[in-house]
Formats: sequence, C-alpha cells, structure tokens
Amino acid sequence: MGGIGALLLGTGVTAFGIAPLAPDASDLPVRQVVEALDTSVSASASLLGATTTEFVLFRSEVTRRDDTAQSLLQRLGVVDSEAQGFLRNDTTARQLLGRAGRLVSVETNDRQELQRLTSRWIAGDDRQFSRLVIENGPDGFKSRLETGELTASARLASGVIRSSLFAATDAASIPDPVAVQLAEMFSSDIDFRRDLRQGDRFSVVYESLEADGESMRTGRVLSAEFINNGRKHEGVWFEEPGQRGAYYGFNGESSRKFYLSSPLEFSRVSSGYGIRFHPISGARKAHMGVDYAAPTGTPVRTIGDGVVEFAGVQGGYGNVIYIRHRSNQTTVFAHLSRIGVRQGQKVNQGDLIGNVGTTGASTGPHLHFEFRDNGVHQDPLTIARQSESVPINPAARARFDAVAQLQRINLNAAASVQQASAE
Repeated sequence: MGGIGALLLGTGVTAFGIAPLAPDASDLPVRQVVEALDTSVSASASLLGATTTEFVLFRSEVTRRDDTAQSLLQRLGVVDSEAQGFLRNDTTARQLLGRAGRLVSVETNDRQELQRLTSRWIAGDDRQFSRLVIENGPDGFKSRLETGELTASARLASGVIRSSLFAATDAASIPDPVAVQLAEMFSSDIDFRRDLRQGDRFSVVYESLEADGESMRTGRVLSAEFINNGRKHEGVWFEEPGQRGAYYGFNGESSRKFYLSSPLEFSRVSSGYGIRFHPISGARKAHMGVDYAAPTGTPVRTIGDGVVEFAGVQGGYGNVIYIRHRSNQTTVFAHLSRIGVRQGQKVNQGDLIGNVGTTGASTGPHLHFEFRDNGVHQDPLTIARQSESVPINPAARARFDAVAQLQRINLNAAASVQQASAE
C-alpha cells in the first residue's frame, strides 16, 4: 500500500510539472469577425434542417338551437368569412344549424381559417349515425353527408346508495337511461321506494354506442349486481338466436318472468289495490287495480305477451286497452291519452301500447292498471312477483356460460374500481 501511494504521489508531481508547459490563453492572438445574418423564416428553417409547415389547430363545441353560422364558428375559434357563407348557404351544411346537442369538431390553420369540420348525430335507425363533413380544398369548400354503423363498447360503473338510486347513479356519472334499466332489472326483487338501505352497493356493465370513437348514446345494460340489505341480486343479458333477449342469473336461472312488475318503466304507485276512498264519489269503495302517477304522455307498455282484446273508449275508463294473455288472464290499461294498438294485434312483453293520460273518470294524469284471472280481479303487484320464470333453452347453455363468464370478469372489475376510489 505504501508503494502504491508513493507511485501515485510521484505521478501527481509529474503532472503538476507538465501542466505549465501548455500555452497560456492570455497570450493567444484575438481577432474579431463580424458577418450579416439572414433572419428570414425560410433561412431559419433551412438552418435547422426543417421545412416550413403551418400549425393545425383542433377545437370542439356543442350546437345550440339558436346557433347561426357566425355564432357557431365564433365559439369554435374560426375566423373565416368564406366558411360562414358556405355554412349559411349550402343545403347539406345548413343541417347543422337550428339543432341543439350535436358535437362539432373543427380543424383550422394558424390563421384560424377553417380546413375541416365534422359533426355526427343519431340517424333515424338508432343503430346508425349520420356524419357531416365540410372540407376546404383547392376548389373551395365542399360538404358531404355520410351514414355509418354505431359500434358498441362496454362501460363499467359502480356506486353506493346514500339516499336514492338516482342520486347514487348521478354521483357515479351513470346516465339516466342506464339507471332506469338497473331499476327495471331488479324491480321484481327490490322495491326501490321502500327497500333501499344506506350503504347498499351496485355494479353495472352497459353499452356505449359510439360513432368514430365518440359516444352518441347508451345502449343496453349487459350485466349488473345489486347488494340490498346484505342480499346479492345479479343479472346478465343473454339473447338466444331467433328469440327475444332476457336477463338471467349467473347460474343460468332466468330473471325474465312471464309478467313485468310494472306497465311503466319507473313510477310511483299513487293508489294501491284494495279498499279506499274514491277520489270522485268520496265513498269508501274497492279499488280493483293499481294507479301509477305519471305525467301525460308517459309511455305505457304491456307486461306480457298477448293479443289486444279491446282498444277504444269505454265509460269511466276513458281510452282503455284490454290485452288477453295465456290461461285466460287479462290486463287493463285505462285513462290513456293515446292508444297505440288495435284490436286483434299481437303484442310482446315490453311493447309500447299507448300513453298516460286523464281521460274518463279521472282527477289527474295517471295510469289505472288491472289484472284479471279468468275474470276475477287480482292485485297486479302480487301477480308480477309470483309469476313464473321463462327458462333458458338447454341447447343454448354453453353459449350462455361463455357470455356469463365474460360479464362476471367485467362486473368484478367495476366493483374493484369503486372499492379503490372509496379507499
């Protein structure tokens, strides 16, 4: 170690002795050189080894009903009088104005001149969309209207009940149509007006129908899980080839029953089945059906497959529909504002047959609904809960198991997202 140290010390001394032999910078000659530089953009780009390019700017906005060509383009950051004139005068382009809620995207150059405008909306067929494209080319602005197929992707969501189902779905940013379907799925097992408990949890997988990656609307709930008062309720959507789809438990037991729990998607019972004080006569009288409070025009649906036995005006019922089901069972829908079916027409469970109204002996808009078994009145709410399930076809069981396995994975992922956010 002593020898190595001596060697290094000697090397250091040698280096110290050589260093002064280098020229001293202060003794070197100094010469000043001055040259003119070309500061143009092209010269700068050439110096950097790049070509001159324009910026492309992107922006999106949603149309308003009172939009003009000027106001819409102004919100989009477009300063282009030619684009304004084209949007105002072109027949195809003008379809964008006067309609609220359409998402519009534009591309402009760095002078805020319009290069391309794109907008999409749902077409007449709810599985298709329309695409408006306006482009600025060598020959000026041109427009075209195209039609495309909506694509479905799965969205995952979950929530916790604090006060009500819709408050929880709003807090979880779940669209209202999905919340309504969620309530429908479990309405035979859960009374969402009375049975909910603080801390109940739910997870849901639903379709998002998209156009070019832009979500246009929600589709069907594909699977859901609801834990109410410690009890788990589950459902997964399955559609057998050539058959109407339905919800089933993950064990293959059908969630679909011969009768839906309600002729309205989501409403409150304003008058139940049994003895009550009649709102018009004031007398104590048997109420042989169930009244659902709902605004005039609310869609009414049939609760089961059947044939329209009568559709027309009948005394105190006003506009009324009678539907005959299996085993000589009949449902009655009264006080309608509109009748949407005709006598002898076949209807399937869930089909829209009319709209809520206040015709006949009625004090306000509501649906009066009756269930008759061989002519004898029954409590519709009891019948719905006791109705038999529609079994799954054994031949489709393998296909169902594959769908159920995928949806179980999705639901577990949705539940874990909620748990992670809570933590």
